[in-house]
Amino acid sequence: MLEVSGLQAAYGRSQVLFGVDLTVRPGELVTVMGRNGVGKTTLLNSIMGLLPPTAGTVTFDGTDVTRARTFQRVRSGMGYVPQGHETFPQLTVWENLQVTLEATGRTDRTAVDDALEVFPRLTGLLKRRAGFLSGGQQQQLAIARALVTRPRLLILDEPTEGVQPSIIREIEEAIEGLHRDRGLAVLLVEQYFDLALRLADAFVILDGGAVRHSGTAADLHTDEVKNLLAV
Repeated sequence: MLEVSGLQAAYGRSQVLFGVDLTVRPGELVTVMGRNGVGKTTLLNSIMGLLPPTAGTVTFDGTDVTRARTFQRVRSGMGYVPQGHETFPQLTVWENLQVTLEATGRTDRTAVDDALEVFPRLTGLLKRRAGFLSGGQQQQLAIARALVTRPRLLILDEPTEGVQPSIIREIEEAIEGLHRDRGLAVLLVEQYFDLALRLADAFVILDGGAVRHSGTAADLHTDEVKNLLAV
């Protein structure tokens, strides 16, 4: 489904990614892990076209999207939830979802209803402005907005960061349900090792902007993995 090959990216003269290879197969959940500052968010931004790579390719469903614009990638089936509870704070929960639906060019509300089914807590908050939601509720809304686009690959950048423990569990259950029950492919950047271990089919560990280790969830228990993730 997603093939990243030899990806390099930089901010000005500061190179951040050095030849990253990554694969997400249909229906697979792949976690990207590593210490702070190793290039995880840069990788996702490059995959989504927010930061043009300096070398390498991004292929989605057999199509080279390396130079495609972000909205084109979304329309092709890539949904992205960036770090930081991204919502429109002055709009209500309902308006946030409706604006996203309209941006897809569809008028059928089924996608909104399906997103609210994943996060039923939002149903009672539809008239509340997003800026008045808790951090966890905002994150649920951010994920729900991505789901409204009907993605076939959901890309999440640390969805549990800054979220209260009770909602972390809800977000984990939602991701697991989307993956296990609906067969949605997921690329997840996650700092919580135990959560990643519970969810992952496969993993990639970045260090210094390059892939230093990868494998299946069973391989996460090795000393090499622990050393790469140690603070």
